[in-house]
Amino acid sequence: MRSLSLVLSAAALAVVLVPVAPAQAAALPAVQFVKIYYNSPGSPDNGANRSLNGEWAQLKNTTRKAINLKGWTLRDKTSASDHVYTFGTFTLGAGKTVTVRTGKGRNTSTIRYWGRSGGTFAYIWNQVADTGYIRNPSGKLIDSCSYNNSRVESVSCL
Repeated sequence: MRSLSLVLSAAALAVVLVPVAPAQAAALPAVQFVKIYYNSPGSPDNGANRSLNGEWAQLKNTTRKAINLKGWTLRDKTSASDHVYTFGTFTLGAGKTVTVRTGKGRNTSTIRYWGRSGGTFAYIWNQVADTGYIRNPSGKLIDSCSYNNSRVESVSCL
């Protein structure tokens, strides 16, 4: 009887010690929105390059391997084709971030430029509410981030 009790106690203890992941836990997307800064300093204005570059989206590689982003897209909720940024040859290092600014500038390993100009219609991110989408080259949705608040300048997407 005593040995049966010890066996049952050991079995109960083993069940308690087995780690279990919650059913609702999902893996992070390979590339994830970190933040969207949608209300650039000085806007609304005439769409000067400095103001356009004051709005941006930051993306992070959540994996332990570099990801080739060639052909990946970043866009807002608008269906306009000129609201789509397509990555050219670009590799995002493991755990690294890249900021995509709306205006013009010189691309680096941490900052890419959408290259938009042309006044107030050049802005991508709406100042009140919008949604950003990241898609891989085959068009699969990888991550999205929405906001609906005109009283702040940005949204944290994590």
